[in-house]
Amino acid sequence: MPAAWPSPEGAPLVLEGLRTPLARAGTLFAGVPVHELLAPVLSTLVDRAGGSAEDVADVVIGNAAGGGGNLARLAALTAGLPERLPGITVDRQCGSGLDAIVLACRLVQAGAGAAYLAGGAESVSTAPVRGRRRPDGSLEFYRRAQHAPSVAGAAEPTDPDMGFAAETVAREAGVSRERQDAFALRSHARALGAAASGAFDGELVAVRAPGAEDWVTADNGPRARLDARLLARFPAAFVPGGTVTAGNSCSDADGAAATLVAGPGSGLAPRPGCAALAFLGAETVGVDPRRLGLGAAAAAERLLARHGVPAGEVSAIEFNEAFAGQVLACTDRLGLAGEDLDRVLNTEGGALALGHAYGASGAVSVVRLLARAQRLPAGSLCLAMISSAGGIGTAALFATVRTP
Repeated sequence: MPAAWPSPEGAPLVLEGLRTPLARAGTLFAGVPVHELLAPVLSTLVDRAGGSAEDVADVVIGNAAGGGGNLARLAALTAGLPERLPGITVDRQCGSGLDAIVLACRLVQAGAGAAYLAGGAESVSTAPVRGRRRPDGSLEFYRRAQHAPSVAGAAEPTDPDMGFAAETVAREAGVSRERQDAFALRSHARALGAAASGAFDGELVAVRAPGAEDWVTADNGPRARLDARLLARFPAAFVPGGTVTAGNSCSDADGAAATLVAGPGSGLAPRPGCAALAFLGAETVGVDPRRLGLGAAAAAERLLARHGVPAGEVSAIEFNEAFAGQVLACTDRLGLAGEDLDRVLNTEGGALALGHAYGASGAVSVVRLLARAQRLPAGSLCLAMISSAGGIGTAALFATVRTP
């Protein structure tokens, strides 16, 4: 049963959370640079907080596939925020957005500042082509960065591509193709239902691409025509004869998400009648890079054990759905199944439907938790989880707080 958890005195609070629509890479946001995706989210957050960034100490933003520099600073200036905000950009690959929010919470706890804008952003569509110099000075282009050492003669890749690693996790955990397809279908159906009911409306910031007439106001990933028969026709995508397909894997997406994190000395508080998320703690751990999808479960296990909370007592979980098999392997490991799983996990769909915007996805999870918290009693436990390239997992635990 869900537990009621007393919020610690003076805990950092996630007061507001917003995101852009998530668009499949190469579609609606194909011409929008990453800082221009993030800027309207930051400016709208400030407007929601009363229109002044006076209490904001810094902007902390996660990004995984960008070209370097300081995205947080560039986006803050583009958003018209004060020049005094230096910005800091965090790269922990797919976990970057969640780790940026955790960092902001810990900065508040440490007394470094009263309030922070924190989140993540990714434009897969406009991410730079990466290259390195050969000894003769010529350029060698590569698809992705190296995340773990390569070992010559190893029986299996030691720095595998994500899909290959997802296949390994699903096979070793005994997650069948049928379960993966059913979970993917669940994600699409729930995202479509949430969109139709207006569940996403309060968290979305419209964005207009350069030269476009219309504003983008909704996610374009969920597929209304998807059904079990169609999913069963997808071939294995990464390993011959495997169970991981394009249908039960996420699509790459462009998007941005951010939150307003504040402490008791900020003078900021939840809007009347609204819930906030009190930060209870977080864990980031490393696992075998060949089984990188299990990182989220390892982090959640350690975090929940530290707080003495069984997974079944959590009221809401947002877990980035990179691959259905990975999600199910992790929830099996945490002992979540059946009605408990259905009740708490990604109840309005996840990345299998909405898409995975790399460094933004962890922040999207917190924005989604905050939206779901509006319908939960005070003291409800909420958990955000994500696995990252190189064998890393991050989990963050929150409790809902309500004002009269």
